[in-house]
Amino acid sequence: MFLNLNKKNPDKIAVIDDSGESLTYGDLCKYAEEFASALPYRTLIFILSENTNGSLLGYTSALSNRVVPLIISNKTEQTLFDSLYEKYQPEYLWLPTQRVDDFDSNFNEIVYTTHGYSLVKTSFKTPELYEELSLLLPTSGSTGSPKLVRHSYRNIEANAENVMNLFELTSDERAMAVLPMHYTMGLSVIASHLYAGATLLLCNKSLLDAGFWKMLKSGATSFTGVPYSYELLMKLRFTRMDLPNLKIITQGGGKLKEEMWMHLANYAQEKGKKFIATYGQSECTARMAYLPAELALAKPCSIGIAEPGGKLSIVDAEGNESFEGEAIGEMVYRGENVTLGYATCKDDLTKGDENHGVIHTGDIARRDGDGYYYIVGRMKRFLKIFGLRIGLDELENLICSNFDTDCYCSGTDEKLIIKITNSDVIDIIPMFIEEKTHLFHQRIEIIVIDKIIRNEAGKVINQ
Repeated sequence: MFLNLNKKNPDKIAVIDDSGESLTYGDLCKYAEEFASALPYRTLIFILSENTNGSLLGYTSALSNRVVPLIISNKTEQTLFDSLYEKYQPEYLWLPTQRVDDFDSNFNEIVYTTHGYSLVKTSFKTPELYEELSLLLPTSGSTGSPKLVRHSYRNIEANAENVMNLFELTSDERAMAVLPMHYTMGLSVIASHLYAGATLLLCNKSLLDAGFWKMLKSGATSFTGVPYSYELLMKLRFTRMDLPNLKIITQGGGKLKEEMWMHLANYAQEKGKKFIATYGQSECTARMAYLPAELALAKPCSIGIAEPGGKLSIVDAEGNESFEGEAIGEMVYRGENVTLGYATCKDDLTKGDENHGVIHTGDIARRDGDGYYYIVGRMKRFLKIFGLRIGLDELENLICSNFDTDCYCSGTDEKLIIKITNSDVIDIIPMFIEEKTHLFHQRIEIIVIDKIIRNEAGKVINQ
């Protein structure tokens, strides 16, 4: 069974969601069997996810029965859902029961219901699927791209095992799972702790909600956040709270400012906790590197070294690859958690392993003399702002398709910059982008210019 769930203590609590309801490992196995009775063959489903027990049961049951899910947010914007739905044509949906009537009556045949979620049959047929394909996750799904990452069963298990070893997880852990399930980092927290036989505190509430704090203070031993998570926590004076059970704070999803990094590292040292920064991508089932806690103060903002089971290298500007010594260039990762490749339509779901355990990350890294890595830039045109991956080319297409303007997008890991040629739309674009990407409009700067200059190939120059 998926993540060896059937080999765990069946009476041990596997998950408690913020309703207070708990499920044991025995329950996860029982509901996987019920799911198999309702859907006894391999096919493609969409999971409209929330951080709730019902949503989690869809994930564990599908994977345990070799049913392939595409996990997206239950709050996915309708035009994006429609695009994915037509591109991939799932035979079933796993969605909150209360939302079944939101969809066309032509595909609302409910075949199974439990814990507030229902399995609904659509009008599409069983697709052809690569035998080791286990899971699909969006890359820049918030901007409307149909591009997905294809995971194998071994990818998920290898990442879960690597992360378990990295954090030295045991069955005694009680992990806050507050990052959304449809985020690769959120799913990594879930999979690694289930693999370890630990307990998940599955929270669907905002960090500003009293329900989150109630769960955190109920004995949580670890918290995983993205940079924006820690910005919110700092405003709430998180480091001044008495949290004696919290042993590990860990971060991923983008680069922390050095001031924030040092604040967390000092807090961890003073309170006898561990601050462990990690680095990853959806293309590697979330995690790829980490900085050991004891080096947090000595090597600020370093992504550290490869996680257990992985290997990092650098390819310099001349194409030379090295694994040790000082170097700068594109970072390359090797490991069993490297995913199969991408999909952009239903036909791609028959593809096999195109990466063969090696991924060129597109990130420019510096390796110091001790062998620790620092991200210094990107080769690809995307930003990571507060854990949100923003594809700049996709965003430009989205703006030009909806507004009468030319545009060019750029920015940093702290701010998205959009240059436009029509001043009439300057006030409405920020809210439009917030709706599409969930990036707060305060992190968006609009600049009006006379003309966006392009060369004969159409590439923007001098912007």
